[in-house]
Amino acid sequence: MRILLINHYAGSPDLGMEYRPYYLAREWVRAGHQVLILGASQSHVRSHQPRPGSQVLDGIHYCWYETPPYEGNGLGRVKNIWAFCRQVWRDADILAQSFEPDAVIASSTYPMDVWVARRISRAAKARLVYEVHDLWPLSPIELSGMSPRHPFALLCQKAENDAYRDADVVVSMLPKVQDHMKSHGLDLRKLVIVPNGIALDEWQGEGEPLAPSLAEFLAAQRAAGRLVLGYAGSHGLPNALDVLLDAARLLKDEPVSIVMVGGGHERARLEARVRGEGLANVAMFEPIPKAQIPALLAAFDIAYIGWQRVPIYRFGIAPNKLMDYMMAGCAVLHSVEAGNDPVAEAGCGLTVAPQDASAVAEGVRHLARLTPQQRREMGQRGREFVLARHTYPVLAQRFIEALQ
Repeated sequence: MRILLINHYAGSPDLGMEYRPYYLAREWVRAGHQVLILGASQSHVRSHQPRPGSQVLDGIHYCWYETPPYEGNGLGRVKNIWAFCRQVWRDADILAQSFEPDAVIASSTYPMDVWVARRISRAAKARLVYEVHDLWPLSPIELSGMSPRHPFALLCQKAENDAYRDADVVVSMLPKVQDHMKSHGLDLRKLVIVPNGIALDEWQGEGEPLAPSLAEFLAAQRAAGRLVLGYAGSHGLPNALDVLLDAARLLKDEPVSIVMVGGGHERARLEARVRGEGLANVAMFEPIPKAQIPALLAAFDIAYIGWQRVPIYRFGIAPNKLMDYMMAGCAVLHSVEAGNDPVAEAGCGLTVAPQDASAVAEGVRHLARLTPQQRREMGQRGREFVLARHTYPVLAQRFIEALQ
């Protein structure tokens, strides 16, 4: 099968997020399929930006379209989206004739790329697939307060409705979207759920060691008999890290060290909070390479993941970070209210209310009272859950079966 995947924000282990297109495509290539990924040269989620043009990585063909740089979610990002979609639209006939895809996947978070994918699929007589990361325009409406009558929201709504009407297959990472999609015209027989997952090879062998400063700090906390509660990932508003710092204040007299590793637009403000409030039980470290994540998570006694209390999560969650925590065998403290809860499903930790520092602090105390062996048993259940349901070979095969 020849698969053309359009993902504006596509990345790779070297470039950074988004990783999902790379991991799915790598499995498809290993299974004998041919894959071409179309991405933009500028993305706010990557660590590094590719050069415009063609690239082959692990058998996956990439075409990077030159787009303008931008910051934030303002006009610059809209121009970046427009530049990418305009160029792919222009090349639709060329792509259909030269690559001859059997399936064309629109997968750029925002839904307007479905119009471009539809144009290519019709020219190539290929199946049209719409992959849903987040529900747009509902996500910016509920998370960012965008008006449903904003021109961008109206454009997204038109694209979402067209996608549900015209796609041959709709793949969703979110598991509880049926009612929403049906209300916007989707025949639910087209819907397949394919969540996020992990790449097995990244968890084999010893992996890459941590930088000495981080490794020494973690070792010192253990030597002092302190429990290590860790967070690894983006420092943004959706991650509810202010709640974690509020909980740290409640735990300041207890033998718990909170370690936050990562970057993001909220990092500087959070660091200022730690300094200004004298939170001596909190240490913040810069982002680390993806290859060091297994070593980092192995040093956590408890791994924390939090969410805001917002209605959009009623449709479910599918965080990569949680998959990593579970694969590492961490006992997880999950602060969430959502349509699904992998931590509860797997029995690999404790779930508490979101945006409630007292609940988070009490959750830490509860997990701290367990023996190390009990926490290890929790973590093992999480690992077994991921291995059974969330490895990319399993997910890639499920996706291919949907296309066929």
